[in-house]
Amino acid sequence: MAHEELNRQVRQDLRVTDRTSHRRLREQGSTSREDLDAVLRAGFVCHLGVIVDNAPMVVPTVYGVDFVSRTLYLHGSVASRSLVRAPESTVCVTVTHIDGLVLARSVFEHGVNYRSAMVYGVPRLLTHRTDRRGLLTGLRVLTEHCAPGQWEYARRPSAKELAATTVLALPLDEASVKLRSGPPDDGDGPDAQLGLWAGVLPLRTVWDDPEPDPALTAGVRVPPHVSGRGHRTAP
Repeated sequence: MAHEELNRQVRQDLRVTDRTSHRRLREQGSTSREDLDAVLRAGFVCHLGVIVDNAPMVVPTVYGVDFVSRTLYLHGSVASRSLVRAPESTVCVTVTHIDGLVLARSVFEHGVNYRSAMVYGVPRLLTHRTDRRGLLTGLRVLTEHCAPGQWEYARRPSAKELAATTVLALPLDEASVKLRSGPPDDGDGPDAQLGLWAGVLPLRTVWDDPEPDPALTAGVRVPPHVSGRGHRTAP
């Protein structure tokens, strides 16, 4: 039984590489796939780092994850054009969530409660010419990750729209995860005697009520998969 449990833990642990090794604030690092998946599930905007014309470029874009195939899909945008010119290029995708400001008694001890992940790898470019089925899969994953239920509700992409679209598919094989939570770290030090307030200022992201398009035809109702998210806290 212990052998089976060890094998289960090994399968869940992320592979540690030179790029993903936690060298600073190691206590905040994690090699758990569950922690990686939780960070990715909690958002849909990332920053994609690429090299363009021998210079770094960091592009904000939307992502979606297929947790079965362990694939991160990204809307290609500007970065995809640079990757077309330089295939086999390694990219870095970063996802960060801020959960609060950690306000300590000294400025040096201030910090942030956060959840973050960095994913490295060489993405595959999915286009209507190279992999039409893969492109549709990527667009579906992206859509459902951002707005569950929307892929079945809205019109699917036309052939012309697919021809103008590029999606990047990045395997979740190499990733680094860091997390911090809790109060300041100076509660048991000399600064605790200063008589200053210290604690955490939490930050939450909440979906507000849907705002209808002014061009909507009268009588078109908000679909349940959209209205049901109003005033709900994002993960």
